[in-house]
Amino acid sequence: MAAAAPNLNCWMRKKRDVPKAREGTVSRMADGDKKAEAPLRKRRQAGFWLRMRANFLTGLVVVAPVGLTIYLTWAIITFIDDQIVPLVPSIYNPSTYLDVDIPGFGVIVFLIFTAFIGTLARRVFGRQLIRFGENLIDRTPVIRSIYNAIKQIAETVFSSSKASFKQACLVEYPRKGIWAIAFVSTDTKGEVADKSGGEEMVSVFLPTTPNPTSGFLLFVPRKDVQILDMTVEDAAKLVISAGLVVPPTKAEREEEKAKIEARKKELAARALAQNGRNGSSR
Repeated sequence: MAAAAPNLNCWMRKKRDVPKAREGTVSRMADGDKKAEAPLRKRRQAGFWLRMRANFLTGLVVVAPVGLTIYLTWAIITFIDDQIVPLVPSIYNPSTYLDVDIPGFGVIVFLIFTAFIGTLARRVFGRQLIRFGENLIDRTPVIRSIYNAIKQIAETVFSSSKASFKQACLVEYPRKGIWAIAFVSTDTKGEVADKSGGEEMVSVFLPTTPNPTSGFLLFVPRKDVQILDMTVEDAAKLVISAGLVVPPTKAEREEEKAKIEARKKELAARALAQNGRNGSSR
């Protein structure tokens, strides 16, 4: 009996220690689950902020052009109104009778006045008057330079002539192996063509990024000019965007056109089938 007592005490201690061991195992498992959930929670939070950032940037791409367009349009209208409306006699100003300013009234007056001047300039008397005014300006040293520069810019921007770039192309510039986008203007003629060695040359305009109104006039051998399938407008977008806006290739455009045609045929077939079912049901 004396020997059995220690064994009984040892068995009782082990029995009491079993729940403690189980509790320790459970607590360690809980701690392990918490440690395993921590990276998952962090990944979820990171994913949420990444989605918010992507959504914000997408919204900014949509909102920024619209907001800037509205802001610039309103700023131009306000500027013209501030300059033109004070020059309009009060008897012809609607705000005199309505007791409220009308946005855009100055713009309307400016357009009507400009159209009138254009009509006058196209007639004989108007041409003589404009020629007389330009002669006076040409005799003024500082005013002459400013007027001629503004006149050239206006004629370039607002010219209604048919002269324009023919095609977009690639030329090797500034050295072999480096290609740049350019615009084909005309075939090289005159003294430049005569003194260039007799080789067939092409006059191309190589624009700068992001301002395509400035650039370089190059006379390139026709064999060194690679004509592009993209339009001049698409090439200009590529230059202005610094390569970010890439126009679709000819194959991609044809594929998209084929998809549109197939979609039209599918919708027409569905509409025809629907009309047939409606006719049979009647």
